[in-house]
Amino acid sequence: MSDDNNADQNAAAADGAGILSVRDEIELIKKEDLSGQQLRMARRLAQKHNIEATSDLDAVRVLRRQGIDPFSNDAALTGAPAPEKSAAGQAIGTIQLPVKAQSQEVGAPMEMDDTKRLKEIRKIQRDLVKRRRRRMMQMVAKLFMFVGLPTALAAYYFYAVATPMYSTFSVFEIQNADASAASSTAQSVFARAGISTSTDSVGTQEYITSRSALERLDQDQNFRATFANEQVDPLQRLESDSSNEKAYRTYKKHVKVGYDPTEGVLRMEVIAPTAQKSYDFTQALVSYAEEHVNQQSERKRNDSMREAEKNYNEQEQAYYDAQAELLAIQEKYKTVSGDLKIQQLTSEISALRSQLIERRLVLVQLESNERPSKPKVDAQRASITELERVIEELNRELTEGQGDVQSIAQVTAELSLAQGRVEMRQTMLASSLQAREVATAEAIRQTRYLTLSVPPVLPDEPSYPKKFENTALSFLVFMGIFLMVSLTGSILREQVSN
Repeated sequence: MSDDNNADQNAAAADGAGILSVRDEIELIKKEDLSGQQLRMARRLAQKHNIEATSDLDAVRVLRRQGIDPFSNDAALTGAPAPEKSAAGQAIGTIQLPVKAQSQEVGAPMEMDDTKRLKEIRKIQRDLVKRRRRRMMQMVAKLFMFVGLPTALAAYYFYAVATPMYSTFSVFEIQNADASAASSTAQSVFARAGISTSTDSVGTQEYITSRSALERLDQDQNFRATFANEQVDPLQRLESDSSNEKAYRTYKKHVKVGYDPTEGVLRMEVIAPTAQKSYDFTQALVSYAEEHVNQQSERKRNDSMREAEKNYNEQEQAYYDAQAELLAIQEKYKTVSGDLKIQQLTSEISALRSQLIERRLVLVQLESNERPSKPKVDAQRASITELERVIEELNRELTEGQGDVQSIAQVTAELSLAQGRVEMRQTMLASSLQAREVATAEAIRQTRYLTLSVPPVLPDEPSYPKKFENTALSFLVFMGIFLMVSLTGSILREQVSN
C-alpha cells in the first residue's frame, strides 16, 4: 500500500508540476524506495507485454504510462500481451484490467525552468543523503549492539573483574647415569641425542598432568582451596563442593607441561592466584616428577637384584655339593689325592727295581766263579724272584683293581673329576658373587636423574590476564561472528527473494 501511495503522490506531483521528462519521472520512482523484488517483477511484466525498457525503473515508468500497475497481483497473474502498435507507435487495442482504467491522454510535456529543475534535483539528493545516513546509523547501531557492547563487557572483565594470576616457569630434563666403559658407542650416541630418555620424558609429562598428581598436590598444597577462595573472580573460581572432573579441568588449565623433542627438555608453567602458591605448586610438581623418574626403573633394578641373589645361592649350594662329593671320595679311598698315591707307589717300585738290579748283578758274579756256592746262588735267585713278584703286585695295584678295590688310576680319575667340579663351582660361585655385587650397586645407584635447567623463581607481578591481548581477541571474535551472521542473512534474503 505504501508503494501505491508513493505512486499516487508521484502522479499528483507530475500533474501539479506539468509533464515531467523521462529522467525526472525515473528520479521520482527512485524516491519510492522500491525493493529488488518489486523491480524484478516490473521487469518480468514488461517482458511479458513486449515492452522495451532500458532499466527496471524505466520498466515501472513505461508500465504506468500504459495504465498497468506493475505491482498488482492481477497484473502479475494475468500476463496478457501488450497491445499491438502501429507504425506510428500508438496502441491499437485496449488493455483489459480488472481494477485500473486506461490513463487519459495527456498533452505535451510542459517546459521546466532551471530553477525548478535544480530544486527537484536538490530534493532528490537530500532524500538520498537521508537514506544513506539512516542506513549508516542502522549499521552503527548493529555494530555497537553486537560488537562494541560485548567487547566493552569483555574489556571491563579483563581490566576490572578478572583476578590477577601469577605464573612460575621452569625447564627440566631427564638424563641417564654415566655409562660404564663397556657401553657401546651407539648407546652413548643415542644417550647424547636424547633418544633413550624420550619415553621417560613423555611418561613424566603424562604423570604431571594426571589425576594422581592433582590428588597429591591437593593433599600437600591445598589446590582446591586455593582456587575456591572468595578472592578469585566467579569465572575462575572453583566451587568448594565441585566434582573431581571440574577440579581436574581447572588443574589442566593452570598447569601446562610441554615436551620439546628437539632439545629433549620439559617446559612447565604453573598459574595460581598468588605468587607464593604458584612457586609452591611448581616445587611440589618438580619433586613429584623426580620421584616418578626414580620409580620408573626401581622395579627393574629390584628384579635384577633378586635374580642375582638367587643365582648366587644356587651356585653356592652347588659348590657345597661338589665339596661334599670330593670329601666322600677321599674318605672312601682313604686318600687325599690320587697323585700322592701314585707318587708313593712309583717311588716304591723304583726302589724295588734298584734292589732287583743289584741282586741280579750279585747273582751274575756268583755264577761267574768256577765253583759257585750253591746256597748263595739259590738265595740270590729266591730274592730276585720275590722282588719281581712284589714289583708285579705293585704294578697291578697301580693299574688294575683287586676285587672290590679300585685301582689307583681309577681312584685318581674320580678324585680329579671331583676336584675339577669343585674348582668349576668355585669359579662360578665367584662370578655369581661378582654379579650380585654389581646388581646391588645398580639397585642402590640412581640410573636416571631429573635436572633443572631453569629452576623456578618466585614471580613478583601477575602474568595473567593479558588485558589488551584478550580484549583485542574478543573484538576480533565478535566482529567475525557479526560479519558471518550478516553475510549469511544477506545470502538467505537473496535466495528467498529469487
